[in-house]
Amino acid sequence: MLWAMAGVTTLGFLITLEIAARRYGLPGPITNQAREAIFAPKSGFLLYAGMALMMVVLTWRQRFIAVGAAVGIDVAILLVRWAVDAKVTDGHPFGNGALWVILGYTVIAITRRTGQERVLLLKGVGLGLLLVTGRKTGDTWLLITSKTRPTTLDQYVATADHALGNPSWLVGRMVTATGPIGAHVLGAVYVQLAVAAVIVALYQLRNVADERRFPRHHLVRTFLVIGLLGPAIYMIFPVVGPVFAYGADGGHWAVANLWPNTPPPINTPHQMRFDEITPRNCMPSLHTAWATTIFIHSRRGPRILRFAGTFWLIATLTATLGFGYHYGVDLVAGVVFALTIEAALRSLDRGWDRPGIQLVTYSATVFAALLVSYRYLPLEMAEHPWVFGPLLILAMASVVRGYVQTAKLWDPKAAPARQPEPQPELV
Repeated sequence: MLWAMAGVTTLGFLITLEIAARRYGLPGPITNQAREAIFAPKSGFLLYAGMALMMVVLTWRQRFIAVGAAVGIDVAILLVRWAVDAKVTDGHPFGNGALWVILGYTVIAITRRTGQERVLLLKGVGLGLLLVTGRKTGDTWLLITSKTRPTTLDQYVATADHALGNPSWLVGRMVTATGPIGAHVLGAVYVQLAVAAVIVALYQLRNVADERRFPRHHLVRTFLVIGLLGPAIYMIFPVVGPVFAYGADGGHWAVANLWPNTPPPINTPHQMRFDEITPRNCMPSLHTAWATTIFIHSRRGPRILRFAGTFWLIATLTATLGFGYHYGVDLVAGVVFALTIEAALRSLDRGWDRPGIQLVTYSATVFAALLVSYRYLPLEMAEHPWVFGPLLILAMASVVRGYVQTAKLWDPKAAPARQPEPQPELV
C-alpha cells in the first residue's frame, strides 16, 4: 500500500509538472522521457545507470540477457539512423535500449510475476525509472524557476560571500590556470554526478537479488529527496550564480563582467532582474548536497569506494566554484541541507528517537538561519568577514559534528569476539 501511494503521488507530481511546462509552450518531463524511447537521449550514461539499478533485483543470467538486449536495441537504432541519415546533433547516440529494457521489465512484472516477486521487480523498475525521470523533472523545475522568478538575489549572496573571501573568484582563477585539461576533468565529474551515485548505490544494493528485499536505507532515497525538495528552495531564494550575474555568460543582464578576475565591490545589495532562460538553481548548491551524500554513503564501502567518494566530493566542490556556478555560501548551505535530509530519512526508518529529532531540528534551524542571514545581513557579513566567516564555517561544522555523533549511536556496534576460556590441563 505504501509503494502504491508513493507511485500515485509521483505520477500526480509528474502530471502537474507536465501541465506547468505546457503552459510555457515547452514539453514536460513525461513527454521528454517518452521521446527518448526513439530519439537520441540527453544522457545515455544515465539511462544505463538506471537500468543497472533496476537489475539489482535480477539474477546474473537475467542481467546478462538485459544488457545484451539493451546493447542490441541500441545497435539496431544506430543502424536505422545511419540508413536514413539521421545525425545526432544533441545528446548521446545510445541509451534508448536501456530505457526499452526498463519498460519491458515493467510489462514482465505485471504479466509474468505474482506475489512478492512482482512487488520486488516493480520496486527495481521504479528505482531505475525514478533516477532517469528525476533528471527530466529537474529540468522542468529549472524551467519553472526561470519563468516565475524574474528577479534574483545574486547581489545579496555575492555580498555575503565576502565573509568567506569570495571563493568562487579564487577557485575560478585556479581552474582557468589549469587550462582545458583541468576544465574537462572537472566538467566530467560535475555532469556525471548521478552515475557516481549509482556506483555507490550498486554496492549498497548488491545483495538484493539474494535476499529478495531492499535495505531499509540507501543512497538513492536521499539522492531523490534532495532533488525533489531542493528546487522548492530555488523558488524561495532565486540565484543564478556568479558566472551569469557577474560574468560574460550573463550578457547585458550581468551587473558587470567581473568574474573571475575582479571580486565585486561591497555595496548595498538589491534585487536584480534577469532573463527568463537561466535557471535560478544556486541556493542551496544541490551538486554539493548530492556529493556530500555520496561521500557519506561511501564510508561503509571498501577502500577504493571510499577514495572515489572523497575524490568526487572534492572535485564537485572545485567544479561548482571554479566554473562560476555557485558562490561559497551556496556550498555551506548545500552541506547543511544534505545532512538535514539524510538525518530525517534515517530517523524515519529507525523511528523518531530523541537524538534524531534533536539533530533534524537543529540542522533545519541552522539551514533556515543561513538563508535569513544571506538575505537580511549580507552587508554586515561583508564588512566583518573575520567574524561572520568563522561563524559560517562553525555553523556548518556543528551540523557535521552532530550528524557524526548521532550516526555513531544509530550504527550497530560489532560485538567483541569471545575469548576462549582457559581449560585445565592434565599434569
